[in-house]
Amino acid sequence: MDSILDPAVPAGAYDQFLPGALRKARTQRPWTEADGPLPALYLSHGAPPLFDDGPWLRQLFQWAQSLPKPRSILIVSAHWESAPLSLSAPAAHTPLVYDFGGFHPRYYTMKYPTPDASALARRVAAAVPDGETPHQHPSRGLDHGAWVPLMAMYPLADVPVLQLSMPTQNPARLLDLGTWLRPLREEGVLVIGSGFMTHGLPFITPEMLGGAVPAWSADFDAWVADALARGDVDELAAYRTKAPGMPYAHPTADHYIPLFITLGAAARADQPVHTVIDGYMIGFSKRSFQTAA
Repeated sequence: MDSILDPAVPAGAYDQFLPGALRKARTQRPWTEADGPLPALYLSHGAPPLFDDGPWLRQLFQWAQSLPKPRSILIVSAHWESAPLSLSAPAAHTPLVYDFGGFHPRYYTMKYPTPDASALARRVAAAVPDGETPHQHPSRGLDHGAWVPLMAMYPLADVPVLQLSMPTQNPARLLDLGTWLRPLREEGVLVIGSGFMTHGLPFITPEMLGGAVPAWSADFDAWVADALARGDVDELAAYRTKAPGMPYAHPTADHYIPLFITLGAAARADQPVHTVIDGYMIGFSKRSFQTAA
């Protein structure tokens, strides 16, 4: 039986999705100042199997279509932990980073040739406090935590995109980083934290590949959903000791903590958020949300 992990046609769902998405994307209304600040997003990015999951591709695309088209995108991915703070290369068509292994060769040939993002790089540098100016990486492109979901959300690849490194795993410092980025939303910049709401890769079982959701994933997801609905940032920050399902849900913190950049970029970190996507992929929670504008 075909599955998103062993499809008959690798990325075949994306091939079917793309023509219609391109037609609709060409009619998307661009952001204007009259729209006010864009929300900040946290999304579960799915890795290459996203390209074989038609419903999830459509969910991400419809989410992007529900918003005005941003002037540019600044994304923080679980897959670039680097201090001091760094920005990806802004040049147009910078080659992507294929930071995954064991997949069909098709996924290593996919392209996302975004426009020049030098103006965004200058604006991000001006937004952070003195002494925190990001290092401009001369050659690093977008990693799969950025280009995989964006290929679904903005398939025309006509929005300038930069990736910002995640310089710490400390929730309080990541909230501060998000706060520095908050003014960008008022200028039509879409700020995104990209991770996966549960990400217990070492604990995948045959049952999960068949669609079963383990208790550690479901329990962690329910705990997150409750804390987000209450705007309880302190609870979310204490995930190591308070969240059920640990450490199975997150053996490492990298896919959870981009959430704090998203919350920091909100008008208020303690406001309830709006969940746009939920459900599971191979037992992992896809929960993705946007903040109040």
